[in-house]
Amino acid sequence: MGAKESQGRLCSGLTGPCTARLPIQDPQYQLCPECMLAWLAGSVCPGLEFQRWGSSLCSVPPNTSVPGPCDPEDLLDGVIFGAKYLGSTQLASERNPPTSVRMAQAQEAVDRIKAPEGESQPMTEVDLFVSTQRIKVLTADTQEAMMDHSLQTISYIADIGSLVVLMARRKLPRRSEAAEEKRLYKMICHVFHSPDAQVIAQAIGQAFGVAYQRFLEANSIDPSELSPRQYSRALQDQEQHNTELTHFSRQENCKDVCIRKQKGEILGIAVVESGWGSILPTVVIANLMHGGPAERSGELSIGDRLMSVNGTSLVGLPLGTCQSIIRELKHQTEVTLNIVHCPPVTTAVIRRPDSKYQLGFCVENGVICSLMRGGIAERGGIRVGHRIIEINGQSVVATPHDKIIQILTEAVSEVHIKTMPASTYRLLTGQEQPLFL
Repeated sequence: MGAKESQGRLCSGLTGPCTARLPIQDPQYQLCPECMLAWLAGSVCPGLEFQRWGSSLCSVPPNTSVPGPCDPEDLLDGVIFGAKYLGSTQLASERNPPTSVRMAQAQEAVDRIKAPEGESQPMTEVDLFVSTQRIKVLTADTQEAMMDHSLQTISYIADIGSLVVLMARRKLPRRSEAAEEKRLYKMICHVFHSPDAQVIAQAIGQAFGVAYQRFLEANSIDPSELSPRQYSRALQDQEQHNTELTHFSRQENCKDVCIRKQKGEILGIAVVESGWGSILPTVVIANLMHGGPAERSGELSIGDRLMSVNGTSLVGLPLGTCQSIIRELKHQTEVTLNIVHCPPVTTAVIRRPDSKYQLGFCVENGVICSLMRGGIAERGGIRVGHRIIEINGQSVVATPHDKIIQILTEAVSEVHIKTMPASTYRLLTGQEQPLFL
């Protein structure tokens, strides 16, 4: 495909040879982006034939530094590179195609987008934002996000001369149960021009390494003491807790509710945010005004998610915007809400094989205030802004902060944590007065 053969060594893979070229030439860095994704996801290296090499497992980035063109600390906040955006195209692909196919896909993206020799090439000045969490394409003048991809969705990076090809994976809707393991993915391929194409590719590869290092730190894992195989097994045991996704996909939980009321009468609901980490970020009904239209309908309950109001989606909107949309319903006599019935309390299940694995979240006065990306807590369903109600069946509503920390510190094996949005908890316990809309 015309790519530089000198851009790096071959990736050693997790359980056998991967054959992908490394964007980083440092001898200590031995994982391609695909393999680093596998580490972060707790799966085996994509595209391998599962040959057991014993001691030939790939090395991990050293705990002291992750080699690359950027300061690792800068990548935590994000580094910006100037570039020219040529365009994007979509390709259908298997989840784990061989390296030759990936290279051909990158070349196909360039062939589709790049103007033929002798013709003018449309280009837009952009800033490429690279961090350990996201890759963003920003307009150079206004800094508005044109594209925004989670780092975990980036499946391939190629620098071809002065061009950078960035490929992000999106899953297509499943067609049938039998086709589950053969499902296709949409590969969103972005093409950029920059004299620093190789440096950009190296920086993205370095971001994967720093993200992996942060993951180890969050779980108190010393790479020199924990073998890659042990680490991979621990993450595989921590299955992602997707009860919320299952709940949302069931038709019986989703419905349209028609509420009739007097003109000038408020709907009579108080709403709060669902909390960071929710599958579908939207507002949650936290209280119902006694005798109000919402309560009179008998169709709504505390904990229900509001997906849309009169056809206007609330998913992903800030709380204040959602409140304004609901407030404007005051002058209508009939309102249609699309809701998902949900219990007010959610349950996170964290599989923690040993106390040396940190849970990866911080608690302040019983409220989850921060969460480490990729940690076992996030995979288990923990959400920022939620109040812990129970731990392994034991109520901690009236438990002092230090005791809650002790319980969490000592909890191992399968840890069941029940939570609800802290704002809902304060409303239900009378600590705050509801703002009815």
